[in-house]
Amino acid sequence: MTVFHRNETRDPLPAHLSGGVIAIGNFDGVHRGHQSVLNRALDIARERGVPALVLTFEPHPRTVFRPETPVFRITPAPLRARILEAMGFNAVIEYPFDLAFSQRSADDFIHSILKDWLGASEVVTGVDFHFGRGREGGPAFLMDAGDKYGFGVTLIDAFRDENADVVSSSRIRERLKDGDVSEAAGLLGYRYTVEAEVIDGEKLGRQLGFPTANMRLPPEVELKAGIYAVRFRLADGTLHDAVASYGRRPTVTDSGAPLLETYLFDFSGDLYGQICCVSFFGFLRPELKFDGLEPLVKQIKLDEEEARALLSGVQPLGELDRKICFP
Repeated sequence: MTVFHRNETRDPLPAHLSGGVIAIGNFDGVHRGHQSVLNRALDIARERGVPALVLTFEPHPRTVFRPETPVFRITPAPLRARILEAMGFNAVIEYPFDLAFSQRSADDFIHSILKDWLGASEVVTGVDFHFGRGREGGPAFLMDAGDKYGFGVTLIDAFRDENADVVSSSRIRERLKDGDVSEAAGLLGYRYTVEAEVIDGEKLGRQLGFPTANMRLPPEVELKAGIYAVRFRLADGTLHDAVASYGRRPTVTDSGAPLLETYLFDFSGDLYGQICCVSFFGFLRPELKFDGLEPLVKQIKLDEEEARALLSGVQPLGELDRKICFP
């Protein structure tokens, strides 16, 4: 799959991608609500035999408007692109978003990007999508522009869960802040997953008999500190059941930035420098401070047993979850 980044969005679109169906949105999380938009775009593209593309924006507009409080991204751009690829899209366009772009008119956005650059044959988005200076562009504006410039417009209503509540990225963020990764998975349609480089650590886990792969997540991540049953995907795609600790390690240091430390079951090898993924299946307990290393080791053994038991019975939530979190 092709991913167009900042500089590439100024170049002509490859001919084989022109004239496609364009799904537009931020799609942070690629959750079940987003999937209702994205799957409709894929269906239309298949019916017509044309490419399916996603047009999204980087960085997240809320981070541009409020840089002092950057958004807790559920799926940073590289991970979001891989999920969209797993869904079947031909390309993802990460269009540069800044204050200057936010001041472009809605008509300019449609004419210069959707018509002249992408050659859109159909645009698919949610009914709440607004664009252009002062959010002047909305559903009616988009449909009128489609009539004017010759592309179709499909608007998708807000997706609601089994309790008739709207599925949203903000709702998922709140679940993750509470450590409720099971409910977050139900809203996402797959297990919450993070991606980062494995870095060198203090190697205390190795000394205790539980060597860990250590990752630093972005500072705006607000996942609840605690112990989780997880699956760890290596750079080569292989998966290992594991138990992970996210937090500041109060028994050992209780300082510094939060660290994700993952103990892979039945694995030995050097992971330093690899970009790996961790998918969260269950919250086991909060982060605790123990009175020394001996009770800590005892608890880690119990955590391992609980994680193994939980992971032994898990089943995919759907096709996307299977591709991300299962062998």
